[in-house]
Amino acid sequence: MRPGNFHFSQVSTGLDSLTLSDFSPVSSALSAPLCIQTTGPVPSSSSEWLKTHGLKAQKLDLYQLLARNAYSPQEMFVPVLGKTVSSTVHERVMVQLEWHDGTVKNLHVDLPSLQKYQKRLMGAVHLFERRVQWLNRTGSQQIWGTVCEQRVQVLLDMSGMNVHYQLHIQHAIRILLQEQLADKHSFNVIVFGSDVKSWQEKMVPSTHENLQAVWLWIQAVECVGGRNTLAALRCALEEEEQEESSLTRGVYLLTTGMPDQHMVSVTAYVSERCSASNLNLHVCLFTGEEDTARCPPPRYATRTETARALSGLAHAGNGRFLWMTETGIVESDDISALIGEMETAVNYFQKVSSEQCVPGAFLTCPVRDLCPQCLNNSWEPEEKFETPARSDQFLMFRKVHPGLCVLKMFHRSSELRHHLFSQVQLLLKSQ
Repeated sequence: MRPGNFHFSQVSTGLDSLTLSDFSPVSSALSAPLCIQTTGPVPSSSSEWLKTHGLKAQKLDLYQLLARNAYSPQEMFVPVLGKTVSSTVHERVMVQLEWHDGTVKNLHVDLPSLQKYQKRLMGAVHLFERRVQWLNRTGSQQIWGTVCEQRVQVLLDMSGMNVHYQLHIQHAIRILLQEQLADKHSFNVIVFGSDVKSWQEKMVPSTHENLQAVWLWIQAVECVGGRNTLAALRCALEEEEQEESSLTRGVYLLTTGMPDQHMVSVTAYVSERCSASNLNLHVCLFTGEEDTARCPPPRYATRTETARALSGLAHAGNGRFLWMTETGIVESDDISALIGEMETAVNYFQKVSSEQCVPGAFLTCPVRDLCPQCLNNSWEPEEKFETPARSDQFLMFRKVHPGLCVLKMFHRSSELRHHLFSQVQLLLKSQ
């Protein structure tokens, strides 16, 4: 299907058919040797990527564009009248627009410049969408995110509560070894339950032989015991620095729940260790069906509470958080950063298309002549989504033709951000 051409019925069909098992081979396939792939250019997190490709980097900040034609209202005391007089704005020459700091500016509208700005803004939105598609390109990025560091340690939660997810965990580490670790400087894998087991005492080069060897070792590990996350973090974070200390170092924790220890203690320890070194801790949470009757955890928490706590742990470790379920990604810092940038782009687009900015008429679609739909009802919503127990509503507008894709989001709440995130994922699956 060509990008931009889709129907929401296809989106619903894709959601119903999407499960984590789509990415999980049978156990016989897991026993096969790794099919190691070489990666392309050095990857980066979305926050770093936006520093060079975001709206500010592309000089698409709306207020920066309008600043040259914006003037502050003036007040002056006129002795003849004996009072203070405010400047007036001729409606055919200027409009009044609320500025980003809450003040009001008198703005001279340069219509050709705004139309050109609209086109560039839509190009930026397309770029952000392609970035989201790239993040969903491979199974390992969907589970682990983008592995950016040169020296990598992987922590696997192999506690007894994960016995029914052992194949999922093995598959997750397998595709990580195949797709993202081959071009790294060095790596190591640590598994933990009640006890902590490290494949090697120190990180070793990421050769094909070492990647195959660690895969064979992981297949022999069984899920047993509690979830001694703090001990595993100590094992990884307190490793003695090697001579290549200038290389970036990342720890990737794959877990299914809360640590056995108090979360405050774990977070404080991680914050102290990561703030003193060139080290990032990234947390990948996988949650399946809750079955506390089978194996009740020592520290029970709901999925949402677990996600919030582990997200705080990742941020304390200067890292990123990713939450995955059997039906797909629920939350990702990488994609949330891109969604935030798209929200900003949509806000800018709304401002330059509004009656307030362009009196008398909306700015037209920048490729209006290519889009017959724009000649009819240009901005009719294709579908309305509502979030339970909320009075707020979420509207998504998307025009179906090459070269133009507009998302309009009217929300700021975290619940609706999550809803938007899921809709973006469904749109990508349908293409």
